[in-house]
Amino acid sequence: MNDTTYSPGNIEELILLRGALEQLQTENQTSQSIIAEKQSIITQLTNDNLYLKHELAQLKRMIFGSKSERFIPINDGQLNLDLGIEIQEPPAPETETLTITRKKKEDTKPGHARLPISSDIPRREHVIEPDEVPAGSKKIGEEITEVLNYEPAKLYVDKYIRPKYVLNEEKGIIIGTLPSLPIPRGNAGAGLLSQILISKFVDHLPFYRQVQIIKRLGVELPESTINDWFRKTCDLLEILYQRLVEKVKSSHYIQADETPIPVLSKEKEGSTHKGYHWLYYAVHEKLVCFDYQKGRGREGPLKFLEHFSGGLQTDGYVAYEVFDHKKDIVHLACMAHCRRYQ
Repeated sequence: MNDTTYSPGNIEELILLRGALEQLQTENQTSQSIIAEKQSIITQLTNDNLYLKHELAQLKRMIFGSKSERFIPINDGQLNLDLGIEIQEPPAPETETLTITRKKKEDTKPGHARLPISSDIPRREHVIEPDEVPAGSKKIGEEITEVLNYEPAKLYVDKYIRPKYVLNEEKGIIIGTLPSLPIPRGNAGAGLLSQILISKFVDHLPFYRQVQIIKRLGVELPESTINDWFRKTCDLLEILYQRLVEKVKSSHYIQADETPIPVLSKEKEGSTHKGYHWLYYAVHEKLVCFDYQKGRGREGPLKFLEHFSGGLQTDGYVAYEVFDHKKDIVHLACMAHCRRYQ
C-alpha cells in the first residue's frame, strides 16, 4: 500500500498539470488537422497545375503545331462521313508526377567536311606550272583542287539571216524559211519564255522582280510585255493541260480535295475574292490536276468528273455527297479523317 500523501498544494499542481496536458493534446490534434487539410489543398493544386499544363500543351499544338496536328473546329460543311463516328470530348487525363534524371550528352558532333562535287558538272581546267622548272626535272604527280563557281545567266540574240535570191527569167524570189517561233511575230525565244514561267511558278518570283533581274543583264523590258508573253505561253500549254486532264480522269482511283486561294480580278478593283483550286490526284499514275473554280459548290467536281468511272476518295464535305448516287463511281471515305476522331 502506497503511503504517499499529498498536500492540498500538490493536488492543485496536479490539476493544473493535467489541464495543461489536455490543452497540449487538443492543440496537437488541431495542428494535425490543419496540416492534413493544407496537404490536401497542396495535392489538389498540384493536380490542377499538371492538368492545366497538359491543356496548354494541347492548345499550343492545335494552334501552332504542324498542319496534320491542328484542329480548329469551324462550321465549313464537313460531315462525319456517315461512318457512325461520334466526336466526344476527351476525358480528363490522369495526372502523375514524374522525376526524370538525364545525363548530358557529350558533344561528339563531327567537324564540317567538304561535300564532293558531282562529276556531271562541267570542269574548266587551269594548269598552273611553277614559275621556274629546272632542266631535267621529272613530273611525279599533281595536286588537284576543285572550287565550285557560278556564272550569271546570260541573254543572247538568235540572229537569223536569210539571203534572198531572184530566179532567172523573172521566175520570182526565193528565201530561207524562218523557224517557227513560240509567239508569232514575237521576239522572245523559247528559252526566255520557259525561264519566265519557271521563275514564276517554281521560284515564286513575281514579274516585277524578273524585270529587275533582266535589267541587270542589260535589257530593259516593261512588265506589261512579260505579262503578254506569259499569257500567250500559257495558251501554248493548254493542249498539255487537256492531255493531263484526260490521263487523270482515265484513272480508276482518284483522290479529290479543294483549297481556297485569293484571286485578283477586274470584277473587284483593288481587292481580292476567294476562289478555289479543286485538286484531283490519280493515285497509281501519280498525276495531279488543278481545276480552278470561283466557288466551292458541287458544280465544279460534277463537271470535271462527268465521265469518270472508278473510286473517288474525299473528305466529308457536303459537296461530295452527290457522288454517293452515281452508278459508275464508288465514293470512298478519307482514312485520315476517320482516324482523326478516334
